[in-house]
Amino acid sequence: MSALPLSGIKILDLTRVLAGPLSAQMLGDLGAEVIKIERPGTGDDARAFGPPYLTDPDGKANNNNSFYLCANRNKKSVTVNIAKPEGQAIIRELAKDVDVFMENYKVGDLKRYGLDYETIKAINPGIIYCSVTGFGQTGPYAPRAGYDAILQAMGGLMSVTGHIDGEPGEGPMKVGPSIVDYMTGMNSSIGILSALYHRDANGGVGQHLDVCLLDTVIASLSHWLQIYLVNGKTPPRRGTWGNGGMPAGVFRCTDGELMLVVGNDGQFQRTCAVLGAPELASDKRFIKNNDRVVHGKEIMAIFAGLFLKQPVAYWLDKLEEAGVPSGPINNFEQVFSDPHVQSRGMRVKTEHKFEPELSLIRNALTFSETPIENYRAPPLLGEHTQEVLGGKLGYDAGKIETLKQQGII
Repeated sequence: MSALPLSGIKILDLTRVLAGPLSAQMLGDLGAEVIKIERPGTGDDARAFGPPYLTDPDGKANNNNSFYLCANRNKKSVTVNIAKPEGQAIIRELAKDVDVFMENYKVGDLKRYGLDYETIKAINPGIIYCSVTGFGQTGPYAPRAGYDAILQAMGGLMSVTGHIDGEPGEGPMKVGPSIVDYMTGMNSSIGILSALYHRDANGGVGQHLDVCLLDTVIASLSHWLQIYLVNGKTPPRRGTWGNGGMPAGVFRCTDGELMLVVGNDGQFQRTCAVLGAPELASDKRFIKNNDRVVHGKEIMAIFAGLFLKQPVAYWLDKLEEAGVPSGPINNFEQVFSDPHVQSRGMRVKTEHKFEPELSLIRNALTFSETPIENYRAPPLLGEHTQEVLGGKLGYDAGKIETLKQQGII
């Protein structure tokens, strides 16, 4: 088997919570060596975002919860108190020999500690220094802290998410998972990989990456936001309605719901036949997709009545036979019970000190020549402190013990 794509790349990860850690985890999955810096005693803020927590075999309370576990595999945990000069010196020593420095502190915080880009660049000119924040390194909001839900609101995502106006529960709604954090993590990874390529393949130099949640959520609105840029109008909330083909949305059946997306006129004709109403395909209101968009409420109401005649499984079978995209509304148990999901191996197992077969979500990338097969468990707090400080910086046992006693590590 070939080496992983990022084998040999070294990353110093000072990020916390979700967006930055997800990005560092992605790079760790791809083969980079990731040294995660955490506060002594408490660690990454995410360690407090529980329950649920893993069960310590000794019955002790611990800080290994689901929030932390989802974003920190394939890393080494080193505890360093960066608020103290001795801790700052350790970080600068480690930074001399890495390719990437990642952080998500408020703008200006690390400059007070001598860990800002200019300082790190001075000791490692080729460094790729990635700053992940809520609002970016510039602009009037730059000093603010930013969390996913706030950016969903401020970036416009919530304004176009939720029940249709006039329906019960109407109004702005947050997307369930921390989707802006996840997308920001992906943007950070893309930026880091691009900067590494520029430095190593194009004869370029190191640089500072400014990645933020607000820029990410605005860019993610893509065709929805482009509507506003074209005609000056914000698209209305559509609930579960689709964003292109019509009719598209959730339809209730006799025993549950399904999601349907009719993507073109041919699919519409076949769907009408499946529903036992082929005459709808020749109705002047519904012949073309643009017609069905104009008369969306009418066709959705008609389809709603037709779907109520049979159970979910019946309709899904018939729609699949007709080549019409549709699917069940799965809960998480059903997702991991799905034979296709199982065949794709989306649940992976790794050994954790508290859980011999800890389940994790596999990396979504699949490589033919460099498959991601090694999922090392998210580390215990400070699990690799002695290994990293001794192996990389040459600290002996006495010095490491002294640093512990002083609260530096």
